[in-house]
Amino acid sequence: MKHGRTWMALSLALVMLASLLAACGPSTQQEAAGNKQEGELINAAAFGEATIAFSFYGNYDWYTMPPWGKDLATKWIRENKKVEITAISSGGNAKQKLNTMIASDELPDVIWLERGADVERLRAADLLVPLDEYLDKYPNLKKWAGESTLNMLRSPDGKIYQFPNWYTTQPNGNAGYVVNKKIYMELGSPKLETTDDLYAYLKKVKQNYPNAVPLEVGSGAEGVEILTSAFAENRPSLFNVMQAVPMGDELTSIFTDPVFREAMVYASRLFRERLMSQDTMSQTRDQLAEKIVSGRVAVLAGSSPTEFASRGDNMLRAEDPDDGYMMVWPLRKEGLDKNKIYPGDFKQLGWNVSVITKAADNPEATFAFLDWLTGPEGQRIIFWGPEGLYWEGTDADDAPIFTEKFTTDIENRNKLMDSTINFQWNGNTVYVDTSKSKFEQTLPEEKRNWETRWQTEITWKTQYNGTEFVNLDPPGDTEEGIAAQSIADIYSETRAKILLNAKSDDDVLRLLDEAETKAQQVGYAKLLAYKTEKWQENVKKLK
Repeated sequence: MKHGRTWMALSLALVMLASLLAACGPSTQQEAAGNKQEGELINAAAFGEATIAFSFYGNYDWYTMPPWGKDLATKWIRENKKVEITAISSGGNAKQKLNTMIASDELPDVIWLERGADVERLRAADLLVPLDEYLDKYPNLKKWAGESTLNMLRSPDGKIYQFPNWYTTQPNGNAGYVVNKKIYMELGSPKLETTDDLYAYLKKVKQNYPNAVPLEVGSGAEGVEILTSAFAENRPSLFNVMQAVPMGDELTSIFTDPVFREAMVYASRLFRERLMSQDTMSQTRDQLAEKIVSGRVAVLAGSSPTEFASRGDNMLRAEDPDDGYMMVWPLRKEGLDKNKIYPGDFKQLGWNVSVITKAADNPEATFAFLDWLTGPEGQRIIFWGPEGLYWEGTDADDAPIFTEKFTTDIENRNKLMDSTINFQWNGNTVYVDTSKSKFEQTLPEEKRNWETRWQTEITWKTQYNGTEFVNLDPPGDTEEGIAAQSIADIYSETRAKILLNAKSDDDVLRLLDEAETKAQQVGYAKLLAYKTEKWQENVKKLK
């Protein structure tokens, strides 16, 4: 960030260059400076030999970066790789914060954000550093992401500005359904496969466990999106997020989509009958976590329910071996093929991206760190802590060799892993998942990591490949971009009204009809045409 800070140390190459310039004549100094201005790479120091310092901003209302260097992993990185990171907070209003920083020319060095409109807005304003010239010099990203993923990240000018997070060449993801094991067994372990089964089960929970939430759908009712996947084959919640549903080779309205309409009628019924969390539109993540870890949730639906459920499972089983959480195969409407139900999705490009802004004093050094973090050593440390505690050495595939402590000191191991979740900005899905699953398969079931077990058995098998639907959003300052924001607002408002205000199934359908009318009035048809064109371009790239 442009705040006048002084770097603690310069790279070895810059030190050497300074010494060289001191002994050179004026013409030589001018020539060297000219080369730097032309973009010649002069920072050739090995990563970890000189301090790298940069500011980091997570562009999310919910995101707060933990203190750097206070946990075991980032403390090791600070001490051994000489990396200092200063957090910039969104203050709970990321959109306003980003706009303010742009307007005041006070950008952070690194911004962690969604792919799409905001990235292109920053690029179009010439505020981002292209990363192409670093890809061969620092090879981890290029090696693990692959050319096709990198090409999908290219901006309209042909350059790459985005460093992906959780990119992959194989299925990944955690979306699905978690069930409170003790409540389930005490109710007779009934069949829990269809939406009818779920409805009947939730009624039993409400009747027998008045202090438990029958169905928890998280903050902002995100679990309602997951429920949509139960009402059609090959219908991930991704289409709700896109506010566009494929029909043939065109994208069509979410509000007229029969599947979405049926799902919202079902969700409204659950809410009206108090079978669903009543505070879903207002609860915080901390409130949600407290309910889950204390065992007061019977069923949890979410895009990543494993984070809190894993913690809750450990805590509950410590008190009672029969307590805890389990996952069930994704629910479906009666008559549908269970192997074609996808509550979540994965994309080659992964989740979100980091961009380096031109405010960075040393963008190459910053990239060098991000590239190290996404490589095997960086992933081992940010995921499982420094060598010597839970892993010692690596195997022929560069995967960590886990120690006995990894399986015996589960509580502290999980605390360490939880402490680094919000530092995982450049996740390497294939490396991490392969390392975890390889080790877990060697353990008896009772000793397996809770998350890894259910990822291997259920979630990785039930995530839809949505790569063709990336990068569909228009720039925010275009006619389509303005329409997109309006339609996103209409979607959010309508979903909230359906849960909070609808008194009947007819009310739900009326609200969706009203939403369609409003959306068309603000340019929905033009937006869908734009997204369809981008989608078809992706389809061609992936052939």
